[in-house]
Amino acid sequence: MRIAQLANFVGPSSGGMKTALTALGQGYTDAGVPRLLVVPGPTDSITTSEAGDVVQVRAPQVGGGYRLIVEPWRVIDVLERFAPTSVELSDKLTLLPVSRWARRSGVRSTLFSHERLDDMFALRTGFETSSRVSIKLLNRILVRSFDSIVVTSDYARREFQTLADAARCPMEQVPLGVDLATFRPGPEPTTTDTLRLVHFGRLSREKSPHLAVETALELHRRGTSVQLDVYGDGPHRAELEELASGTPVRFHGHVDDRRQLADHISRADVSLSVCPSETFGLAVLEALACGTPVVTADSGGAHELVDATSGAWAPADAASLADAVLDVAAQPIRKRRAAARARAEQFPWAASVERMLAVHAGEPREVPVTA
Repeated sequence: MRIAQLANFVGPSSGGMKTALTALGQGYTDAGVPRLLVVPGPTDSITTSEAGDVVQVRAPQVGGGYRLIVEPWRVIDVLERFAPTSVELSDKLTLLPVSRWARRSGVRSTLFSHERLDDMFALRTGFETSSRVSIKLLNRILVRSFDSIVVTSDYARREFQTLADAARCPMEQVPLGVDLATFRPGPEPTTTDTLRLVHFGRLSREKSPHLAVETALELHRRGTSVQLDVYGDGPHRAELEELASGTPVRFHGHVDDRRQLADHISRADVSLSVCPSETFGLAVLEALACGTPVVTADSGGAHELVDATSGAWAPADAASLADAVLDVAAQPIRKRRAAARARAEQFPWAASVERMLAVHAGEPREVPVTA
């Protein structure tokens, strides 16, 4: 087996996708499977790493720091030299010609759907009906272009299921994992009268950081002694800082060191990951792995990761989420921290790698993890 992973539209808010590509790629290599990663970049280059070669294909910037490969034939040239037995695409638009090349060449092709486009575009643009119609047409093409489609949650599955069934395209649900060694509980936080909340991730509209801040402000308005620490950066940081001016919300910017980030997360009483259109929710698993219970929205894929002992979910409005935070905070601290860590331990990267290798080998199997 030889696996080529292809990513496109890579930019500053692609952290979750980059984490998944890195963890899966390392897992493939550790299993003795040659792996190639192809990504867009400012120049053509090849880098050799412990997890296989990384080929960077020259690609233009298309806004917001993102780069997009617009010459798919150059990717095909790379693939023909590598000669994979299976390709794994995380791109739903410009690299579609690769799936046609794979079919002509007898190479398996898998679309790894990292995000649900219908809800994401509706959240970004506010044009719910028109975006859903257009994306449904795109999805109809996708299920006819790939040998299999991998999704990470029941929520993500619902975007494709009917169309995939009609096209007889196999769908596989493969939950992602979490680095349990890096994200782990620190010393038990000291008990204080202040409710310590944390939110971390890209501060862009599709991640719903405004809702996290509004939840903290709702608790503050109720007279709860609360502090929200926000880790991350993005185009809406200034807007959020203005919204939270004069309140106990602190913005710390992006933290490069993942162990340092884990230390900050582990000091909180509750983590807020409240995006209602999150396809999976790596940030949820990272918080749980740190022993920090999570409050999330009751829609999207993130709430599938949280069970009744490790957090809570509620409708995506500040008042309901604030109620959920208070319910979680009322539980005994040691019990809720142990439950959060135990929940994260059900999602090791090794399990994700094993199931993806089965998909690439044409031996799909489903073993869903339920709350």
